Amino acid sequence: MSDDGPNKSDQDTAASADPASERSTLKEAFASFDRDGAKESEVRVHDVEADSDDQSAEAAAPGATSAHDQDGRIAHLESEVASLNDQMLRAVADLQNARKRAERDRRDAETYGGVKLARDVLAVYDNLDQALQHASEDLKANEPGFFNGVSLTLKELLNAFAKHKITPIQPEPGERFDPNRHQAMYEQPHAEIEPGCVVATMQVGFMISDRLLRPAMVGVAKAVDPGAEAATG
Repeated sequence: MSDDGPNKSDQDTAASADPASERSTLKEAFASFDRDGAKESEVRVHDVEADSDDQSAEAAAPGATSAHDQDGRIAHLESEVASLNDQMLRAVADLQNARKRAERDRRDAETYGGVKLARDVLAVYDNLDQALQHASEDLKANEPGFFNGVSLTLKELLNAFAKHKITPIQPEPGERFDPNRHQAMYEQPHAEIEPGCVVATMQVGFMISDRLLRPAMVGVAKAVDPGAEAATG
């Protein structure tokens, strides 16, 4: 009996002590687990945040590159637009100049197209004019029809000249010599006409519109030499 008693008491004591120890061990295990889990969670969160930052940086880099490329393309397109605009303005200016030249050429051809023909016909005018100026009084009296016919022909020729803006240059004596329209053939001392003025017209000149077709051939007065005048007197 004495041997069974102590053994039972030791068993009860061990039984009563084991649950507390087990609970303490479990608490420490759970605590350790919580600490390790928290650390592991922090590591995972840090890794996730790092991955997120890397992805954000990767996503932002193409955007920055794309914006830079877009700015460059815009600048290139603006340069092309400016170049095309300049080319268009130059083309419009060239077209306007070409139209003005064509219009000027058309007017010149219309006005001055018959210059060569007119110069050739001037010889006809000269012959008719000389015939009338040198006609004798006997011819006028004996051949009035012939004389009047030549006079009418010359008149009709001048009318045809006028239709094509061809006008005669026939300065009167005493008119100031104009080098743009007159050609001096000789100088003549003259007491009544001022020096540098026309004394006589040898050949009638002509203008076609505002251009000189042929200058008038004239004699020009010059000052009288007092010594020569005294010797003559």
